[in-house]
Amino acid sequence: MQPFRPYPPGTKIGLTTTIPVEAVLAAGLTPVDLNNLFISSPKALSRVSAAETAGFPRTVCAWVKGIYATLQDHPEIEAVIVACQGDCSYTQALGEILEAESRQVIHFKFPYPPDRGQMGQELESLLERLGTTARDAVRVQEQLEPLRRDLRRLDRFTWETGQVRGEENFSYLISSSDFESNPEAYARKVEDFLEQAEKRPHRSSLVRLGLVGIPPIFTDLWAYLEELGAAVVFNEIPRQFSMPYPGLDLAEQYLRYTYPYDIFTRLGDLEEAVKERRLDGLVHYTQSFCFRQMFDQIIRERLGVPVLTIEGDRPTRLDSRTRMRLEAFVDVLRP
Repeated sequence: MQPFRPYPPGTKIGLTTTIPVEAVLAAGLTPVDLNNLFISSPKALSRVSAAETAGFPRTVCAWVKGIYATLQDHPEIEAVIVACQGDCSYTQALGEILEAESRQVIHFKFPYPPDRGQMGQELESLLERLGTTARDAVRVQEQLEPLRRDLRRLDRFTWETGQVRGEENFSYLISSSDFESNPEAYARKVEDFLEQAEKRPHRSSLVRLGLVGIPPIFTDLWAYLEELGAAVVFNEIPRQFSMPYPGLDLAEQYLRYTYPYDIFTRLGDLEEAVKERRLDGLVHYTQSFCFRQMFDQIIRERLGVPVLTIEGDRPTRLDSRTRMRLEAFVDVLRP
């Protein structure tokens, strides 16, 4: 393990998943969501192969391999915050590999089961490690509230009026993990987009879908569903990244965030979305070699709407078999 050293203001800190980003910002550091940096690159597919060439097994999640290879191309990212509990065991192993390569690694644990006392301790440890205080983090949380409120509005425009398309919803909400490394610029971007979206006519679709599971690695899923006449009006995990529950203190905010915890916590959120957003069906995306595939049966049994499960491996366009299954699913759901 590398010894602790303070980070100068503006230092880029990589994130392997959504963590309490307020702590990073309070320390004057720049958060970088490594998943978004990986998948948005034109080199995304080749980076998966590069990680395998470096020794990562074929049977390891492509997101983890992509993060590793992306970091090799970005030496300016001086440290990485690794969720060693609440994400996956692959991420924990990735952190150890990065430490072996002399990369600064900061560990963060989402308490399982959720526990306010333990969350408080984890937050305190993270704040201390980054060289900041709880007071500064709370101040950042308050500064971010107008932006998070705009993201909730953007989400409403998706399912209430149809003025925001499913892919647009996904893109903006998924970026709320790190605010594209610049919260002020990102807030202006969201404001400008909402101003444009508000002028659009209301739009409805015959088939209303929810996309559940981890963010898909496919590059054209939303566009293809729109071709079929279906609208994705609920993106489960990106919405969670946006911290959609206002009025909570910092510890409670990250206890309400469903992704790191048990499937039953997620089911409550999904049941509410199915009812409130009048979903006709769900597309459950599963990543190859991910333990979360095991939750598929519970999701099917508990939510009371048709569910289509699709699986992806590498960052590519939809394969022909998956396209056919999506087409058949949408056809069945049409009134």
